[in-house]
Amino acid sequence: MSTYETRHDQMFPKLQAAEIDRLRRFAELRRFAAGEPLFSVGQPTPGMFVLLEGVVSVASRDGLGHVIPIEELGPRQFLGEIAQLSGRPSLVDAEARSAVEALLISSDNLRAVVIAEAELGEKIMRALILRRVALIENGAGGPLLIGSAMSPDVIRLQGFLARNGYPHQLCDPAEDHDAKELVDRYAPDPADLPLAVCPNGAVLKNPGEVDLAHCLGMTPADDRKRIYDVAVVGAGPAGLATAVYAASEGLSVIVLDERAFGGQAGASARIENYLGFPTGISGQALAGRAFVQAQKFGAEIAIPVAATRLDCAMTPLVLGVAEGPDVKARAVVVASGARYRRPDIANLKQFEGRGVWYWASPIEARMCRNDEVVLVGGGNSAGQAAVFLSGFAAKIWMLVRRDGLAATMSRYLIDRIGATANIELLTETEIVALEGLTDGRLARVRWRHLRSGLETEKPIRNIFLFIGADPATLWLRDCGVALDGKGFVRTGPEVAPSDASGKAAQALPLQSSVRGVFAVGDVRSGSVKRVGGAIGEGAAVVAQLHLFLSGAHGSVA
Repeated sequence: MSTYETRHDQMFPKLQAAEIDRLRRFAELRRFAAGEPLFSVGQPTPGMFVLLEGVVSVASRDGLGHVIPIEELGPRQFLGEIAQLSGRPSLVDAEARSAVEALLISSDNLRAVVIAEAELGEKIMRALILRRVALIENGAGGPLLIGSAMSPDVIRLQGFLARNGYPHQLCDPAEDHDAKELVDRYAPDPADLPLAVCPNGAVLKNPGEVDLAHCLGMTPADDRKRIYDVAVVGAGPAGLATAVYAASEGLSVIVLDERAFGGQAGASARIENYLGFPTGISGQALAGRAFVQAQKFGAEIAIPVAATRLDCAMTPLVLGVAEGPDVKARAVVVASGARYRRPDIANLKQFEGRGVWYWASPIEARMCRNDEVVLVGGGNSAGQAAVFLSGFAAKIWMLVRRDGLAATMSRYLIDRIGATANIELLTETEIVALEGLTDGRLARVRWRHLRSGLETEKPIRNIFLFIGADPATLWLRDCGVALDGKGFVRTGPEVAPSDASGKAAQALPLQSSVRGVFAVGDVRSGSVKRVGGAIGEGAAVVAQLHLFLSGAHGSVA
């Protein structure tokens, strides 16, 4: 059953008169005539509305003009979902069915409400989150993707939207008449597929993630003049933890990420050794909660926005980004994590997104239903992916270069893999060749046992690579931040920077060799490459940020 059916009362609660009275100090009174819109799909919303009189109809509308009723709300109910926390475009239409009188609570004041009014704020936050979950389940309010479900570019766009918690629908032109008409009109060349139809009616031909995000209004409006207390590069567990704790303590925070919140952890099918979740939690769910929590405290999150350089000679520090104005901040936290490592296979890149995958979500899993697949890697992320994919694939060939898993994987995962009948572990084995079809998709894989030299070739259409990662620090090249031999950021006493007078400054454990530049999580040299460790460092760096920003860490006599 859907969230709409099972948790309807929590999605659309009625407020008590006393609760509405407490909200009045955060609100302004608004009136609407029958037929007048309160907000529209694709347009920025002014905030959350609390209805005092009248009835409002809420409906979803796609780029083809299809309208699907969602709910009718009346007195003592409120309008809004997670987008209202940050003033992002609405995913639904809301129209007055009769004369309406309502309290408007702006996005800034909505965040103040959920903090100042703890019990009432919990009721509101739960409803906002569940409404977004329901929209995602139904694909309502987001773009319409037109193309084959097996298309690599469809999978690419679906993965981007899913990992950012954004609803969408998919229509196959081979089965849907309206979709076929759009393809005939806009995409006579197959290279133009898939099409993405935004809620405002704009049609994009095989767009990149940045172009799609701009069309949907996912990225925030540029603010060229603002100077933030803290700019965080990377929205993985470490970056989101920094954002939550820094924003909750009153610092102005902006978080940049070039792809999606959650980082590599966001692609984990199930994390079972994170404190407080005895039954496990998916990386996407854990990251999604942190993403909402950071916005609750006022952190601004810009995705997809890639940091391209850091100018450390300026005060404040200046972050260059791929598109839009520079970002200025008094301190920068490097939480950019690591990029997926690629094995040395000659034609590997041509199959990326066409049978070669670096994460395993339900979108990729559907590609290998009832097929044999290869999974390479011996760490926890590889183990989680293997167990997850075993519920879809007929057989998983799990390849590792070592002679076993004990040195790199948690015991509970080793035991689970051993107990899963359709996972076969091949130790001391590596892939040596890939072959494809004429359409560019992967068709065959050959691997070799390192000691015996024996090679095996099988018709495999999907391989999943989890062989570690290299630090994402190239954007720091012009800043002079000290890196270790593998490219990870060095921090602490050994690289403590000098203050303005040239004296050695007090060492801050997570500060780099450049004053005001800190590093946390996987990108930091010597860090524990675990979700719990990354979150701990993201929280710990905030105390050091306060010391730096207050000047209390000054030079040592």
